[in-house]
Amino acid sequence: MSSDSTNPPKAKTPGTKTLGISRRQALKGTAAAAGLAVGSGAITGFPTIWAQNIKNVTLRQFGTGVSNLNAVAEKVKEDLGFTLQMTALDSDAVSQRAVTQPKSYDIADIEYWICKKVFPAGVMQPMDVGKIKNFDKIVPLFITGKLTPESTIAQGTAPHTVGFVEGKDSVKFAKSQTQWMTLIPTIYNADTLGIRPDLIGRPITQWKDLLDPAFKGKASILNIPSIGIMDAAMVAESMGEMKYGDKGNMTKEEIDKTIALLIEAKKAGQFRAFWKTFDESVNLMASGEVVIQSMWSPAVAAVRAKGINCVYQPLKEGYRAWGGGLGIAKHVSGLELEAAYEYINWYLSGWVGAYLNRQGYYSAVLDTAKQHMSPEEWAFWMEGKPAAADILSPEGKVMEKAGAVRDGGSFNERMGAVACWNAVMDEDRYMLRKWNEFIAA
Repeated sequence: MSSDSTNPPKAKTPGTKTLGISRRQALKGTAAAAGLAVGSGAITGFPTIWAQNIKNVTLRQFGTGVSNLNAVAEKVKEDLGFTLQMTALDSDAVSQRAVTQPKSYDIADIEYWICKKVFPAGVMQPMDVGKIKNFDKIVPLFITGKLTPESTIAQGTAPHTVGFVEGKDSVKFAKSQTQWMTLIPTIYNADTLGIRPDLIGRPITQWKDLLDPAFKGKASILNIPSIGIMDAAMVAESMGEMKYGDKGNMTKEEIDKTIALLIEAKKAGQFRAFWKTFDESVNLMASGEVVIQSMWSPAVAAVRAKGINCVYQPLKEGYRAWGGGLGIAKHVSGLELEAAYEYINWYLSGWVGAYLNRQGYYSAVLDTAKQHMSPEEWAFWMEGKPAAADILSPEGKVMEKAGAVRDGGSFNERMGAVACWNAVMDEDRYMLRKWNEFIAA
C-alpha cells in the first residue's frame, strides 16, 4: 500500500454549531458544465438555515488545473465534512474571472503573478496570519524572498512582494511581512525545458537550445503571455541577444526586442505549436511532434508514466519559478469564512503537501508533508537521492524505477537556482499586445 493511505488528524471545528449560513445549491446541467458557479447572480434568495453544522457548507474554488485536483476535494469531504466544488481554467481565464465575477467563487487558487493583477481590484479579503496554524513553518521564499539568508532574491514577481498587504482592509502590497496575507502559499516549482532525449540526439544544457535550428518544427513555447515571455527572456539572455535590467519588468524596448526574436524564430518555422494547458503539453511531447519545449514538471512525469523517455532538463542559466496559494473572496463571512480558514489550515497540515510533492511540485510547509511521505519518497523527491524503491504517483502508478534520480536534484539545488519568477510587468498591457502579434505572425 502506498503512503497515500495515511490520514491526517481530523481537524477540529470550534464554535460552528450556532452560526447561520446562506446555504448554496449547485447549478445543475449545462451551466455547471460551462464552468458557471452559484453566486454569479443567476440564483438569489437563499433561505437562512439556522444551527447548521459546518458539513452543510459548500465552498466554491476555482483556479488552474495544476492544483484543482479532485482528490483534494474528496479528501476535504472525508476529513472536514464540507463540500469543495472545483472549477479548473487556464491562467488567463482565472485572472479575468477573479476580477470580473468575484461573487462566483469563495476560494481563489491562484498564482502570485495573478494575485498582483487581482488583489488591487478589492475582490479578495486579506487573511489574518494569526489564524494560520503552520504559518511559522512556511518556506521562507514566501515570507522574505530568500531560500536561505544568503540567497539572492530572484527577478520577476517574487511571491513575497505581493504576499502581504498593509492592513486588514488594505489592497496595497506591503514592503515587508505584516499580519495580513493576500494568499496562503500552497504550491510552487522551478520550471525549465522538457526534452525527448531519445529524439534529440545531443546534450541540452542552456535555454538557447529551444531556438536551435536543429529542432526546427519540433519546438514549442507555452502561450500564456506572462509566463511565455519569461521563457523567451531566459532564451534571449542565453543567446547573448539581450541583457535585461529585470526580466520580470521589461521596458518597452526590451519587450520589442524579445518579441522580435520570437517572431523571427516563428517565421523560420522553429515552432510546432503553442500550448496553453497541461494536457496539450503532454500530448505534444508524448507524440514526438515536439522534442523540446516549455514544460511543467508533472507534465514530464505524465509523459514518463506512458513509458516514454522524457526529461526535465536543468539548465546553466537556472530555472523560471512560479508559486500559488489560496485566497478568500471578499464576500465570504460567517460560518463559510470559518470553513475557509479550516480548509486552508488543513491544506497545510500535510496530506495535500505530500500529494503535491509526489507529482514533482513542492509544498509550502515541508515539515508536515514529510510526515505523510515514506522515507524513500522524501529522499527521492526532496533530497535528490537515488530512489531506494519504485516511486509511485499519488494514484499508485510507478513513476520512477528504483535507482532513478530526480531531474535537477534536491529541493535546495532546484529552488536555489531560480533566476526569475513568473511576473506581471508595469508594461503588461503593451507586452500582451506584442505577444499576440507574435502568436498571430
